[in-house]
Amino acid sequence: MLVQLNELRPNPGSRKSPTRKGQGIGSGKGKTSGRGHKGQNSRSGGGVRPGFEGGQMPLHRRLPKRGFSNAPFKKYIVAINLERLERFEAGTLITPELLLKEGIINKIGDGLKILGGGSLDRALTVQAHAFSKTAADKIEASGGKAEVI
Repeated sequence: MLVQLNELRPNPGSRKSPTRKGQGIGSGKGKTSGRGHKGQNSRSGGGVRPGFEGGQMPLHRRLPKRGFSNAPFKKYIVAINLERLERFEAGTLITPELLLKEGIINKIGDGLKILGGGSLDRALTVQAHAFSKTAADKIEASGGKAEVI
């Protein structure tokens, strides 16, 4: 038997008809329609705007309105992965100035950090302001030196 879209119906008893408020005393929701007598919530439009706390000073007005910025003291650390150093010959002394000249980094900022992404297969002497643990281990494992400036 093929079911047609126009024949689809919910199972009997699975859908409950909505309460029809204000339809007389016998409905159980007549006259005041379940809102009680008087008061803010009995009135039409008696709901309140979002954030209204019944006249108490709302939270969004109790909190201070000023922001905080640490921008004047922010450190700009340039980070590069080990794989970017693959282009240099073995035995090269790599400094932040050399990386700047080669175009690997755009500016030195407050320091250069070497991260351990990728691999290194040649002995390089790398001078930087910081090294991640894996980067330092990989540089030394390839026969090079990681020197903190």
